[in-house]
Amino acid sequence: MTLATWITVSRLLALPFLLYTLQGNIGDSPTPTLRWACLAVFAVAASTDWLDGYVARKLNQVTDLGKFLDPLVDKLLILGPLIALVELGQIPAWSVVIILTRELAIAGWRVQQTQISGANGWGKVKTVVQIIAVSLLIAPLSGIWTQISLLSYAISILLTVISGIVYVWPQPVHST
Repeated sequence: MTLATWITVSRLLALPFLLYTLQGNIGDSPTPTLRWACLAVFAVAASTDWLDGYVARKLNQVTDLGKFLDPLVDKLLILGPLIALVELGQIPAWSVVIILTRELAIAGWRVQQTQISGANGWGKVKTVVQIIAVSLLIAPLSGIWTQISLLSYAISILLTVISGIVYVWPQPVHST
């Protein structure tokens, strides 16, 4: 495996911490301190998404394995905390089902392709907005920030659907 692929896989190490810590004590929500710790871990893990892509391009380590693993790990890093937030009653389960359905549909569609393609511009914007939304939802915010976090989450759901449609929409073939 390349260095870029190892960086991608390292993002998975954050997931058990996030899921365990966002559970809080049994029956209780996590404390604000635990939520800030989760936000820090999530932010570091999410930042490696940029890093692995940069390393892959800079060191000429772009591989089919990396193109496959990177979006898969991104999905796990986003969906894991969202599922925990459903359990905390912060977001509705149907919203996570929309995101999960899109991600499974795209993963299934990719498997059918003869050549693995990376994320398009819409997919990259979707991922950034999801990272921002999950970060805001993890943070122990109140007041107007609660509404802002939910609005950013709603925008991320909209971008999730749009980017999924754009990804599978037939592209015109240009002849030269």
